[in-house]
Amino acid sequence: MQMLLLEPSYRHLDTTWVTLPGTDVAYLLRDRRVILAHGPTNRSLSRLALNLGVAWRVIRSVRPDVILCTGAALAVPFFLVGRLLGVRLVYVESLTRTDSLSLSGRLVYPLATEFFVQWPDAGRGHRKARYVGSLL
Repeated sequence: MQMLLLEPSYRHLDTTWVTLPGTDVAYLLRDRRVILAHGPTNRSLSRLALNLGVAWRVIRSVRPDVILCTGAALAVPFFLVGRLLGVRLVYVESLTRTDSLSLSGRLVYPLATEFFVQWPDAGRGHRKARYVGSLL
């Protein structure tokens, strides 16, 4: 949902969505190009390995200029591969992280070209983290 709120900033661009399967995906992204990755991803090394393969195939075939991520599930594998291939990486930390970074946020922070938080205190101590407001 948060990614859809950012749509005015990328509406004019060719986009490909990579997400996890779900009924909300079928409904919200019904008219978009969608690639489904492997879940559940919560601290699963096997899913990380599978999604590294998905990230490699997608990034090599789509050749994106930018990877934008608004959450945990696929950020790590896509940022790792994206960094290797020289893609600009933009991360928006979850709205639920009010005073610290998520595990995924901490993992991708060093890789990110741009890193945004949705609460003023969420990026405290991380000079690259920028607060410009929340999406909701």
